Amino acid sequence: MLSIIVPAYNEEQRLPATLVRMRAYLADRGEPYEVLVVDDGSSDKTLAMARAIAADWPELQVLALEQNTGKGAAVRFGMLSASGEHRIFSDADLSTPIEEVEQLRARLHGNCAVAIASRALPESQIDVHQPGRREVMGRTYNRLLQLAALRGLHDTQCGFKAFTAEAAIACFTPLRTLRFGFDAEVLLRARRLGWTVAEVPVRWEHKEDSRVSALRDSFGVLYDLVRLRFIVRR
Repeated sequence: MLSIIVPAYNEEQRLPATLVRMRAYLADRGEPYEVLVVDDGSSDKTLAMARAIAADWPELQVLALEQNTGKGAAVRFGMLSASGEHRIFSDADLSTPIEEVEQLRARLHGNCAVAIASRALPESQIDVHQPGRREVMGRTYNRLLQLAALRGLHDTQCGFKAFTAEAAIACFTPLRTLRFGFDAEVLLRARRLGWTVAEVPVRWEHKEDSRVSALRDSFGVLYDLVRLRFIVRR
């Protein structure tokens, strides 16, 4: 079975179209699947809207955190609630098209237990770029992260990642970083446990109405970067 986890915070505008596209794609594949939408304490109608869609879609489960805890917390909840042999999380805006899922799953064999979508490889196709300041922030963060903890990975923040069930349970159960820096902690844990992390070029396009603030969240991710290695060592 394939599990798709979609963390959602105030996504009433974008989530319906995403779920329609996911359903059409997954229904045509002939493989058992489940989609888990995890509402992260939204203050809009995201939760009610997702539950309404689930009423007519047996493969859709809607989970909810009582209050806004962070994207990492929502993805963790979904990963540990899923049943699939392969567990993928996707941003609610589908900046990485759902069709790219097979590119990642194809790498999950042998010692490779994690595959991550990447916008930074030569083969990656960027249809719509981020605003300049956002791109600079992302590149700077990933460069610092390579130096500090994750050498060889060029884009750890793209919101489309695949895990085997074993790796998902092992890496997300002890997760301590609950907001935007959670990706790095999960990938570092995977490497510390001896697994290979594959970086896969994908199609990607920037979508407006991002939940990340270049100014506000840059301080948060840098703080997470400093504490990351100490968390995983303990």
